[in-house]
Amino acid sequence: MHDAAFWRELGQQLRVDSIRSSDAAGSGHPTSSMSAADLMAVLFAKHLHYDFGKPDDPRNDHLIFSKGHASPLYYSLLKAAGAISDEELLTFRKLGSRLEGHPTPVLPWVDVATGSLGQGLPIGVGVALAGKRLEQIPYRVWVLCGDSEMAEGSMWEAFEHAAFNGLDNLTAIIDVNRLGQTRQTMHGWDLDSYADRARAFGWHAIEIDGHDVDAIDAAYTEAARAHDRPTVIVARTVKGKGASEVENQEGKHGKPLSDPKKAIEELGGERDLEVQVAKPEGDESPHQIDPGHNVDWPRWGPDDKVATRMAYGEALAALGAERADVVALDGEVSNSTFSEIFRKAHPDRYFEMFIAEQQLIAAAVGMQVRGFRPFASTFAAFLTRAYDFVRMAAISRAHICLAGSHAGASIGEDGPSQMALEDLSMFRAQPDFAVLYPSDGVSTERLVALAASHPGPVYIRLSRPKTPIIYANDERFEIGGLKVLRQSARDVATVVAAGVTLFEALKAHDALQSSSTPIRVIDLYSLAPIDREGLLAAARATAGHIITVEDHYAAGGLGDAVAEAVAGAGFTVHRLAVREIARSGKPEELLERFGISTAHIVTAVREVTVGVR
Repeated sequence: MHDAAFWRELGQQLRVDSIRSSDAAGSGHPTSSMSAADLMAVLFAKHLHYDFGKPDDPRNDHLIFSKGHASPLYYSLLKAAGAISDEELLTFRKLGSRLEGHPTPVLPWVDVATGSLGQGLPIGVGVALAGKRLEQIPYRVWVLCGDSEMAEGSMWEAFEHAAFNGLDNLTAIIDVNRLGQTRQTMHGWDLDSYADRARAFGWHAIEIDGHDVDAIDAAYTEAARAHDRPTVIVARTVKGKGASEVENQEGKHGKPLSDPKKAIEELGGERDLEVQVAKPEGDESPHQIDPGHNVDWPRWGPDDKVATRMAYGEALAALGAERADVVALDGEVSNSTFSEIFRKAHPDRYFEMFIAEQQLIAAAVGMQVRGFRPFASTFAAFLTRAYDFVRMAAISRAHICLAGSHAGASIGEDGPSQMALEDLSMFRAQPDFAVLYPSDGVSTERLVALAASHPGPVYIRLSRPKTPIIYANDERFEIGGLKVLRQSARDVATVVAAGVTLFEALKAHDALQSSSTPIRVIDLYSLAPIDREGLLAAARATAGHIITVEDHYAAGGLGDAVAEAVAGAGFTVHRLAVREIARSGKPEELLERFGISTAHIVTAVREVTVGVR
């Protein structure tokens, strides 16, 4: 396996199989796979340590294809390693196949979904952080990057964070094949342009010919010896290497070859080589984290007021004392999200990601690969910057918890740039994302604890204003539930709210009660999954009069969630929401201005119940 002639032959086999699988699919990216074939042949034959029979072995290295469109190459590697058969290789891109167009964790050897460029390296940073700081075992993280994706800002967030954290267990391999989808990349084959920037960020950089297998071997050996800094291998390659129809030609990206038989002949024909990938060595086991603290869950009295963002920080710190797998990350606003409470209690499990929201979410995704339960927090408004990472986390079915604070117009004077008014719609759009919106300290505490055990990604929306405690400390919650806070047999309408507007609804209940117009008030703390039956029961009990009120834009938020839940039963929903670009002002002024205050709820109830006694 350490023979250069074998490496060259294996590289040719990988090119042939990339052509074959793409031809069988009638689509794919064979040329992007062919350029990196030699790089991966040497890695698999000598330097990667991985037990394909035990993908959960904590000692395994990690290989992430940041250039996920080179999936034909990845699947050809799996075939060469004996993980899949040739028959399965030729199911590439077919409905029901595990070999999707871009890799996903449907395959047990794939850590995360890739294919949206600029994500694999930032996620690799998270995996490497877990290995170096949390597990403290010497697995390596290898990330194959494309030269086109080096234009993504997220890649340079990763470069900076990897160097800052001294991740010498991380190696990035840039496949500089010169050609993007439609034209030459900005830097073509100028290897220095990549290497010099990497060095400026604090990386060890090695420039090589990406088809010289001896040079590739030497570069990997050198990378493994690096100390206190990550390594990037900048490899000059040729797109479509070895096939005259496509080699180094524009316009050949993302399509199968028109004459695959000729190309395969030029590459020396089909082969059936097997590579014995080295298994992990040594008996290292992950460092066992001792929470080291007595669990001290917060308790509040009925006269207390607390912002849900502060309750989040206190609950997270308590959860960290209870569970060693819980880690926290923040986008350098921890004194506003109150994740600083966790940092002070558990400094070894806190990760400062600074003002780099894409890297924040990517690192969380990387850490959950290693079995940790990351809670990543920042202002909810700033999560929009990283929405593609949210989308890909959902595809990965990543076990992460994202907390967005300072949600809604109720943050007040800071103004619209800081107000998250679209976050609920963002997260509700992603299948399998749990979307939680606590209103007081107790519900926040309980939902944080539930989020840690939820089998999928979770978003928790947090508010800035202090709100009263409305639940007893022993109140029970469940993801997918709701709470009916006010009800009677004579209720004429149901008002559904969450967060700060829940308290406006409760005040409206009291105001209407004095005029003999009783209403039912629901705390919809779980928007996804949603308690459809609970909402329908309330609607039927109140003559189908449903009013929602939310500190969020009208599109995609709480009102739409309720409307979707009850529409099939013939009910309509009267929605109170923010319907214009917000502005600065006092919180109470803004609730009034945008039609989501107590007074507007009272008016809405009277309008929809005209003639009801």
